[in-house]
Amino acid sequence: MNSCCKLLVLVLLVKPISGLGQQQPAAKFESLVATAQQAQAVKDYVSAANAYKQAVKIQPAMPELWANLGLMEQEAGDIPAAILSFQQANRLKPSLYVPDLFLGIDFQRTGRAAAAIPFLIKAEKINQTDPQTPLALGRAYFATGKFSSAALEFAHAAALDPKLGEAWFALGLARLNQVEVDARRMSVEAKDSAFAGALYAESLEKQARFSEASTLYRSLLTTQPQPPCIRSELGFSLLRHRDLAGAGTEFAAEQAVHPECGLALLGQARMAIDNGDNERAVQLINGLWGRDHGFVASNASILLESLPIDAATNITRYFSKPNTFMAADLRSTLLLVLSGSAVDLIDQRDESRRREPAADLAREPLSAWHTAEQYYAAGEFEKCAKQIDPVLTAGRVGIIRLLAACSFFTGDDERAIAAATALETVQPHSPEALYWSIQANERLAFKALAHFQQLESDSARSHVLLGDIYDQLERFDDAQSEYTKALSIAPGDPGAMVGLASAYLSNNNNEKAMETARIGLERNTQDPELNLIMAETLVAKYQYAEAEPYLMKSLNAKPQMLGHVHALIGKVYAETGRPQEAIDQLKLGVTSDENGSVHYLLARLYRQIGDIKNASAALDQVKTIKQLRRDRGVKTVEDPDLSSLESPPDSASKP
Repeated sequence: MNSCCKLLVLVLLVKPISGLGQQQPAAKFESLVATAQQAQAVKDYVSAANAYKQAVKIQPAMPELWANLGLMEQEAGDIPAAILSFQQANRLKPSLYVPDLFLGIDFQRTGRAAAAIPFLIKAEKINQTDPQTPLALGRAYFATGKFSSAALEFAHAAALDPKLGEAWFALGLARLNQVEVDARRMSVEAKDSAFAGALYAESLEKQARFSEASTLYRSLLTTQPQPPCIRSELGFSLLRHRDLAGAGTEFAAEQAVHPECGLALLGQARMAIDNGDNERAVQLINGLWGRDHGFVASNASILLESLPIDAATNITRYFSKPNTFMAADLRSTLLLVLSGSAVDLIDQRDESRRREPAADLAREPLSAWHTAEQYYAAGEFEKCAKQIDPVLTAGRVGIIRLLAACSFFTGDDERAIAAATALETVQPHSPEALYWSIQANERLAFKALAHFQQLESDSARSHVLLGDIYDQLERFDDAQSEYTKALSIAPGDPGAMVGLASAYLSNNNNEKAMETARIGLERNTQDPELNLIMAETLVAKYQYAEAEPYLMKSLNAKPQMLGHVHALIGKVYAETGRPQEAIDQLKLGVTSDENGSVHYLLARLYRQIGDIKNASAALDQVKTIKQLRRDRGVKTVEDPDLSSLESPPDSASKP
């Protein structure tokens, strides 16, 4: 039983009972409390609740007694009764912690999140050491769409208990949802800006559509205003597309105009590593490290991502050599990135940020030498941010914009978000404010998810949850890796099987998708999602007749998937000579049309049967969808089921 329940029972046993007047009621009351405690000890919560119900009739003015009754009703699963008992305890003693906490938890769980928030805010003020309180408050904020507030509470819970995996996961999810909120606003308020274009180009890169990304980056070079280092982003896109000459040209051009842009130097260092010139790479990295430790630590993964095995082995050995001229912290940072120890790198960077500022200030008082603009121009982003911090609320647009950039580049994402928020206050529709908020929140999200993964590294559930997120973010290789890890821990796990097959399909690996779906269907022939994946692979192979039986079983899929199922059935009917039946199915599937293909097929079929009016209307819809698709720069992040991460009721208030 949880500690707060035990404490309340002890309070009841020692508290003098006033107003009973006679020995018999007092004895009966003590007997009922003792009976409740004994039943509670053996987890007979129904009997404990019954005893407390009789006790409150004798002593109805004792708030602790009502709280105990509520706890037992909570444990017995009678949430409506528990709410009434906690409300009575709250009326009698508003400063009592447990009623506020559980009223908040119960209101949130029963779909009344807005009503839960005031109780949880009060509970958090009463008890500032219990991580379950900010965790519950974060969930309530999350349920009401207040993702920034939710993130602050989840971060507070994680700070109180760094081993609380559910807090880290919820924090990551809240940050990603804030990214989505900001991205939707960007697509409406600033869809033609270079900031929206840069985000869309990043999205294309995550899908390995490097040629399209490069083309888009190049089109943004003359658009003003624009994000910093956009030419270097183009260079990295060309580098990933194996256009080494083009990448080198862009990095050099960036350096000539914007010497503060460390991404250009990182790009040149990466090219040196690829060419086996490790000495040149270290020279460039050392220079960046001398300018700003945080910048290198935050971007080292970009420098070393997707290295071939032989190159990674070679550079790791080179970094490890004692005679390689490199600061110890820099060596440690790069080796952590190469080893994939993301959480250790994050912890090291945060510890470094706590230690270094005081020493830096002692050596060189910031205000004595440079302005923030001069620090930025020198690529010394942490010093730039520290110089600006006092004027954050002054409402000066230019200096706040500088603070956002400096904070992000030095890896201080919380400060970057604060600056973005301040900028939005001054300029409510600023695409730059949304851009920095999106970038910083996304980076913080993956830091939180890395912590969660480390805490539940042997959990199949954690790998499935992370796989779901990566799949929705179109990081399909990462998703495949997570689902594969889950299956190695729990072979045949349904969620992992569906996720892996879906990730293969999304990554255009139809053979692997079919093979995975077939293995899953051997365990469960009726699984609608696996049947749908099998059908999609067959349709991709133009095997329409073979796909149809799988599609019929897919009609039992979740409601949000049925539009896609009907659209596929319509395609099968269209390709097997049943135009009218195809039209009927496609009309049921238009809600799933993300790229205009369903309406295009409808237009073709309408023309086939001579319905020119409806064919024209369908083609108009194709144009509308394509325009909306161009306007949308960041993909939607759907929420995994947070209930799987919620604490069971009997641990909800453990410190």
